[in-house]
Formats: sequence, C-alpha cells, structure tokens
Amino acid sequence: MKGLAEKYNKELKPKLQKDLGLKNIMSVPKITKIVINIGLGKAAQNKQWVEIAQSILERISGQKPVLTKARKSISNFKIREGMVVGAKVTLHGQKMYDFLDKLVNATFPRLRDFHGIDLKKGFDKNGNYTIGFVEHIIFPEIGMDDVDKVHGLELTISTSAKDDKQTLALLRAFGFPFKKDKPAKGGVNK
Repeated sequence: MKGLAEKYNKELKPKLQKDLGLKNIMSVPKITKIVINIGLGKAAQNKQWVEIAQSILERISGQKPVLTKARKSISNFKIREGMVVGAKVTLHGQKMYDFLDKLVNATFPRLRDFHGIDLKKGFDKNGNYTIGFVEHIIFPEIGMDDVDKVHGLELTISTSAKDDKQTLALLRAFGFPFKKDKPAKGGVNK
C-alpha cells in the first residue's frame, strides 16, 4: 500500500488544485499537524488517572504525551495553578499521515451507529477541524480488558486552508466520511 503522504503529493494535490480552481500547486491546502487532547476533569486530582491518560495517548499516537497544567486557579472547580488538567500529543510528518490513515480506515468504521461526520460542527473558519470522541475505546490499540473507565478525547486537525470550503475538500480527499447534505424543503440547499 502506498503511503498517505505519497498519495497526497502524487494524486490528491493535483486533483485538489483542479477542484478548488487554484492557479499555483503550492497554494493547495495541506494538513500541517494533528493534536490529540484528553481533559481529565474530576480525575485530575488522582495521580493514577493521569498515568492512565498518558498511557492511552501514548498507545493511540505512538508518541509520548505532554501534560497540560492549569494556568490559573479556579476555586469552583477545585483547580490550583500548575495542577495537571490534561494531556496532549502533537503529531507531524509521517506519524501524522500514519495516524490519519488509521483514523479513516480503522477508527471511524469501529464507531457504533455511525452515519458520517456532521458538516455543521467542527470547522473554525480558519482551516482547522475538531472532532470529539465520547469513547477512547474505538481506537484499535485499546483493548477492552485494559479499560477501567471510559472517557473522551478531542482531535484537532490543523490545515493550511484559508476557509472551511478548502478544509472540507481536503478532508474529503483524504477519505473522511462526512454526512451527505440533505436538501432543504423545496429541494434547494441553503
């Protein structure tokens, strides 16, 4: 099987240039990084949960995660400045493309009752797309026997796209399964 990076450069880039009507091949959008984030919430005060979150992220991404710490104290949430509140991993280069391939071809098909990604959510108008997962067990690296507590995680895909239209075209080219647009009453999309 061809690598996803090679497929992007040889097949997807020229196709995207034509589809988006871009004159220069260098202006074709590309994925710059993928950030995977786990927020610990109430479990942040338990050191064991912090270690579990780190090991989950390490297995999912193949890279050691960085702990995120609170920037300021918030008494209502029992958070003190410098307290660990989450963990994140930033993927670049070949690891990013490998993760993207695994996400599209192995993770999305494992979701229960999955009918596609919602087009109305996740885009930030700056070329980035965020997906939230309710369960971390959908990733193939996580076995059911390793799970003490099911928790969610967030995935942000940063691109060089200028707007949501380019981001959507790029992600569709990589094989992201978006829901089909349903026509509004009268047969015309708004």
